[in-house]
Amino acid sequence: MLQTNKKSKAQKTRATFAIVASRYNAKYVDAMLRAAQAELKRAGAKVRTVRVPGAYEIPVVAARLARASTPRLGGIICLGVILRGATTHAQHIGEAVSNALAHIQVQHEVPVIHEVLLLENADQARERCLDPRHNRGLEAAQTALEMARVMESLRD
Repeated sequence: MLQTNKKSKAQKTRATFAIVASRYNAKYVDAMLRAAQAELKRAGAKVRTVRVPGAYEIPVVAARLARASTPRLGGIICLGVILRGATTHAQHIGEAVSNALAHIQVQHEVPVIHEVLLLENADQARERCLDPRHNRGLEAAQTALEMARVMESLRD
C-alpha cells in the first residue's frame, strides 16, 4: 500500500545537498524535484541541482558529486522515473541504477537517496509524483535530512 507523506518539522540544517534529476519523463520528475527543493529550503539547506538526460546517467553524476564535493554533502538525492514498456529494457536500467547508487553511497560514505522509480504505468507515476499526498520527492528530501543528521552524529 502506498504510504501518505508525513508532515515533518523540518529541523534547521546548514548542510548542502545535491539533487541529480533526470529530464526524461520530465512531467513527473519535475514535480518530485520541486517538492524536494522546497523541503530542503524549508530546512535552511543549501541545494545544488544537476539535470541529466535520463535515469541511466544519474549514477555517474552522483559519483562525481560524492567524490569531489567540498565541503562534504549532507546527501545526494537521485530523482528519475522509468516506465515499463514492452521489453525488459526498463528493468535493466532500474537494476543498473539501483546497484550503482548503492555502491556510491557505501564507497563514499555519503547518503544517496534513491528515488529513481521503476513504475508499471503513468497512473503509478501520477500518484507518486504529482499527488502531493504521495510525492516521493518530498519523502526523499525528508530522508536526506534525517540521514545527514545520522551521519553527523557518527563523525569522529
